[in-house]
Amino acid sequence: MACYIRDAIQLVGFLYPTVMNLPLSQIWFIVGAVLLLLELLVPLPTFLVAGALGIAAMAVALAAIAIPFLPVQLALWVAISGAMVWYSRRFIPRDSNQLKDAVEGITLTEILPGESGRVQYEGGSWKARCDDPKISIAPQQKVYILRRQGNTLIVVPENWLHD
Repeated sequence: MACYIRDAIQLVGFLYPTVMNLPLSQIWFIVGAVLLLLELLVPLPTFLVAGALGIAAMAVALAAIAIPFLPVQLALWVAISGAMVWYSRRFIPRDSNQLKDAVEGITLTEILPGESGRVQYEGGSWKARCDDPKISIAPQQKVYILRRQGNTLIVVPENWLHD
């Protein structure tokens, strides 16, 4: 663990002079690109939040050319990000009919008693919790989806229904 911390400090020490010599518009562009890549490449759903933050950072990168003050840029980024996240909520289904059709999934991570894990369902990764708070479900186990509470699926293991 200590070697990871040492490596991270060395990386920050290496990047700090390089990043601090860049114009603010380039830093905003890099931040926007990283957030957009996060939205596209990370398998966990970010529900368009990372993408909205990335697009807002790209917009601030353009504005930073004309507005050289960091506090104004940060306020602009917060305002644009907030508006885009609020607007993107309309593209996320509140009650998906697909959840009502299929009832099976596969656990991606272990679901410990009373805690949440991840389940692959309809081609996506969903947060899931076992309906019985006393049992755990191993990874790569077939589960039945009973219902949905917000963005969390309530599941039971396959053998639970057959016992």
